Amino acid sequence: MAMDLLQEGVDRSTIALWLGHESVETTQIYLDANLAIKQAVLDKTTPPEGTPGRYQPDDRLLAFLKGL
Repeated sequence: MAMDLLQEGVDRSTIALWLGHESVETTQIYLDANLAIKQAVLDKTTPPEGTPGRYQPDDRLLAFLKGL
């Protein structure tokens, strides 16, 4: 529920009060854990050099990593 509220734009301090957290910083775990918010931020950025979009490793790199 807290993650949904955060995604809808509810302020962290309001969520913290609603959940009864001792500190607003405790609510930070929801920001850290929410991959949808992180992806939305990444989608708004463009790398200075290279092509925009999510990195896709090639088969050679994946084979190397699996072999570690």
